[in-house]
Amino acid sequence: MTDFKDRERGEEAKFAFDEENAFKIAARRNRLVGEWAASLMGLTEEETDAYKKAVVQADFEEAGDEDVIRKLLGDLTAADCDVSEEDIRSKLEECAVEARRQFMTDQR
Repeated sequence: MTDFKDRERGEEAKFAFDEENAFKIAARRNRLVGEWAASLMGLTEEETDAYKKAVVQADFEEAGDEDVIRKLLGDLTAADCDVSEEDIRSKLEECAVEARRQFMTDQR
């Protein structure tokens, strides 16, 4: 019985570890895509830092990426940037790959 409990605790710890890493990678991805959007909008360095944080915060509104996409699309449209929803989705995927790469590099 104790082997089963040990295995169960190990699986729970691994799940928690994986979830924490997924959260960190998503936050990094959101910062990267926020930086991209800020550059399109011509924001200053200080505004860019604040905007990246706002994009990360937007991800807490609902599960999935729709809240982030909605924020980016709304902000970029308001700034008269010619960017489609598909462009944003593509950039999110690109930034997800880069965020994972950076995260894995940082873990070494």
